[in-house]
Amino acid sequence: MTVTAHHPSADRYVRPDTRMDAAFNALVRWLTARGISLLGSRVLTVTGRRSGLPRSTPVNLMPLDDERYLVAPRGVTEWVRNVRANPEAELRLGRRTERVRLVEVPVEERPAVLRVYLRRWGWEVGRFVEGLSKDSTDAELAAAAPGFPVFRVTTAP
Repeated sequence: MTVTAHHPSADRYVRPDTRMDAAFNALVRWLTARGISLLGSRVLTVTGRRSGLPRSTPVNLMPLDDERYLVAPRGVTEWVRNVRANPEAELRLGRRTERVRLVEVPVEERPAVLRVYLRRWGWEVGRFVEGLSKDSTDAELAAAAPGFPVFRVTTAP
């Protein structure tokens, strides 16, 4: 049974509230920093919108139709707010650093990206997506799309 997301608003945020979440993120960040990607993981570094300091977090880089995307399954997180303020960023895997520009995808284009994202990482992010799954209907994904920021990864100028 698929349940419709309860918080499709554009300001949706799901706080990681367990030590397991923090430990998992730390492990993924550590592995990725050493060049070991877990299904596309990268370390995203963006400039803090208030501090001006570099802020890093692990993300899942998803290829789709000759494009690459970042999805924020927990909604409007700090990295999303920082990217909205300054779309220039870096993606790292080991010693390789790629300078990128992140362009937010319009809400109406998000459902197709979300479906592929859930097929690939639903097992990892399931508790953050409030009932959505790879089997969610198009209508359910469209209803939830405002609460799931999606960014197209482009080459930095």
